[in-house]
Amino acid sequence: MRLDDRDRRILTLLQKDSRMSNSDMADAVGMSASALWRRVRAFEEAGIIERYGAVVNPPALGLGFEAIVHVHLTRHDPEKIVEFIRAIETCTEVQECYATTGQADYHLRVLCRDLAAYNVFLERFLFRLPAVASAQTNVVLRPVKRNRPVEF
Repeated sequence: MRLDDRDRRILTLLQKDSRMSNSDMADAVGMSASALWRRVRAFEEAGIIERYGAVVNPPALGLGFEAIVHVHLTRHDPEKIVEFIRAIETCTEVQECYATTGQADYHLRVLCRDLAAYNVFLERFLFRLPAVASAQTNVVLRPVKRNRPVEF
């Protein structure tokens, strides 16, 4: 799908505030509300817009501990990797997971109530996965840049 400047403005507005009314957004980009609605539907159907949601503040929900965890696997057995990924997908503490190049095989962004809860996550979940050889934790001291709109 080819995007023009108006499409880029629509997508930027949606990323900043997906609750903005259709008519307000149409006014902001200089088109009719019905044309804007059709364009947004086309973005959804093309997979450009994956979903809509709210950005929540983890500490306000009692999740005051955040870490980036570098996970090293024991071996790259395809069955063990599938098992690892399925477990990670169901774990509520893991907010994001990336397969990466470099020393670690996977990087996780983990949210927990506190350090004690994180220790439980490690002992009762992560270190019990057969594919996991080790993990290195980097505690997040403070976010510097987070949840920014994709610019293109």
